[in-house]
Amino acid sequence: QLRDSGGGLVHTGDSLRLSCAASGRTGTRYTMAWFRQAPGKEREFVARILWSGIISDHADSVKGRFTISRDNAKNTVYLQMNSLKSEDTAVYYCAAGATKWSRDPEDFGSWGQGTQVTVSS
Repeated sequence: QLRDSGGGLVHTGDSLRLSCAASGRTGTRYTMAWFRQAPGKEREFVARILWSGIISDHADSVKGRFTISRDNAKNTVYLQMNSLKSEDTAVYYCAAGATKWSRDPEDFGSWGQGTQVTVSS
């Protein structure tokens, strides 16, 4: 089970840190990722990280502003979001269970419930 948290209402330029706490058999010992979905749009990849934490990858739209990290001792993945923009407004989902290095949501078998991030200008 994955539990997302940390969303909220912020202003342009502000920061937020999302957390994803994993419990049980969620397949976290592989790739974990963050996706987001804005109203009327498809779910899109935001960032991913290997279980080892050595390799991470971010979508071009967030590169340089967002950073994914993980603490395996706490079974938790984080998404630090800085310099937020109005176009970052979306529901953010944590995902786990992908057995390959993937950006495709179809490859992830476990999902958090989502946390709303709203950026107001």
